[in-house]
Amino acid sequence: MRNALLSVSTSGAQWLHLDVMDGHFVPNLTFGPKMIQDMRKHSDLFFDTHLMVEQPEQLLDEYINAGSDAITFHLEAVTHAHRLVQRIQDAGILAGIALVPSTPIDAVSELLPLVDLVLVMTVNPGFGGQKLIPQCVNKIKKLADFRLQNESRYKIAVDGGVNIETAAQILNAEADILVMGSAFFSAGNRRQLVQDIFNMQRISGDT
Repeated sequence: MRNALLSVSTSGAQWLHLDVMDGHFVPNLTFGPKMIQDMRKHSDLFFDTHLMVEQPEQLLDEYINAGSDAITFHLEAVTHAHRLVQRIQDAGILAGIALVPSTPIDAVSELLPLVDLVLVMTVNPGFGGQKLIPQCVNKIKKLADFRLQNESRYKIAVDGGVNIETAAQILNAEADILVMGSAFFSAGNRRQLVQDIFNMQRISGDT
């Protein structure tokens, strides 16, 4: 665990994205709040906790208390999403909403003025190493256009199939945060990979 945390922090990455899976909402099982609590003791990175779980409202307090700096839950997993956003923000951390590839942007339009983060899943969640679904890139652009037109403040994050080859089109669609798993940990020079992404981001911001 410590080696992985050190690898992320020394690479120049600023956030650590933590995928929590329950084996029900997605077909995989990862870790719980105790793991995040233990990592928090050894890292001052921004902890971005992504709850890929059923009924996240029942687990929320545990992940807040574990040391998360942001908590993102799936629109598809809740009925009272507005209430959950309020609970997260009332705890003094950032609230995010995530969308699987089949969920349209219109489904979250009522929440966009309220959330701090929107996570666009560009693969079907549950397994690493998948290829980005090209049609999902258009959702990033729609979110960016909505943000501009409505003077909203949310950041746009993208998760799934993000690597050095797909980063440019994601950034050109005006994403703010790129989540990398397999591409990062399989890179021979992780610091160079992160620097290359930052350079792309600067170029994209200038155009």
